[in-house]
Amino acid sequence: MRATVIHAPGDIRVEDVPEPKIVNPTDAIIRTVATCVCGSDLWPYRGLEAVGDPHPMGHEYVGIVEEVGSEVGNVKPGQFVVGSFATSDNTCANCQRGWQSSCLNREFMGTCQAEYVRIPNAHGTLVATDEHPSGDVVPSLLAVSDVMGTGWFAALAAEVKPGSTAVVVGDGAVGLCGVIAAKELGAERIIAMSRHESRQKLALEFGATDIVSERGEEGIARIKDLTGGIGADSVLECVGTAQSMSQALHSARPGGNVGFVGVPHEVAVDGQELFFSQVGLRGGPAPVRRYLPDLIDRVLSGHIDPGKVFDLTLPLEQVAEGYKAMDERRAIKALLKP
Repeated sequence: MRATVIHAPGDIRVEDVPEPKIVNPTDAIIRTVATCVCGSDLWPYRGLEAVGDPHPMGHEYVGIVEEVGSEVGNVKPGQFVVGSFATSDNTCANCQRGWQSSCLNREFMGTCQAEYVRIPNAHGTLVATDEHPSGDVVPSLLAVSDVMGTGWFAALAAEVKPGSTAVVVGDGAVGLCGVIAAKELGAERIIAMSRHESRQKLALEFGATDIVSERGEEGIARIKDLTGGIGADSVLECVGTAQSMSQALHSARPGGNVGFVGVPHEVAVDGQELFFSQVGLRGGPAPVRRYLPDLIDRVLSGHIDPGKVFDLTLPLEQVAEGYKAMDERRAIKALLKP
């Protein structure tokens, strides 16, 4: 089969690799209908994470079940399924409390930019739709497998409530989905921090009420100006840099909350500063599996359309262009069709 392999920073190739096989009785094999490039894939692409030996890429997927292991009873061959970047048995103590991304048997996906994918813990990870969805909703269902679920978690972790004010730091796919989540959870005011016109336009379409283009200290000052000098009730940190985390923490009011879902790179939080800020801080890998049934329903009912974050669609063979376009910020998110 054809699959994406990273060899070095900036060196993305599509190569022939062996098709996946059932390894454990809880595995499933899916034929990928759509996959994509994630903002977190750009960290090794840019050389900000070690690449090591050449290895497959990709952790977002929707597809058709081809084969299941002997212990997989919740899905069957022929069904259309949505999964998560973190697999889970959905039965351990952490899963039962809604923290499937910390499942005791968790495996992180990393081979999904390919024609076929093996899904570990398929019995607890995959959710099947009642019927095969129409092609126009596939991008939104793909978004649910990561960026929409992650944006949703950011909003919940930041404790967005009806009538509240929320700030979204980051205008990538996760941040834009965070705007959707804040709107769905009832925020009255949603301030999107973005410097890119196309992303600002989509943020407004998704429900943002204000746009702040400034960053750093200027961005924080602008947020304070817009919130009567005290800061926002909820802040969604959707980037993962030292600057974005500082911006998020200083944009929240005393007693407010920050939900951080950007994978941290060189982020350090000063304990004294956090202590006296009285700001709550929670985040991590989103427990997407917890939200899948609800988010799938919202997509299929036409209530949300997070698939609009995909502004570039390419065949899998052109995946290198998808990485390049996202790296150069010519695209928000690249959808790949195997």
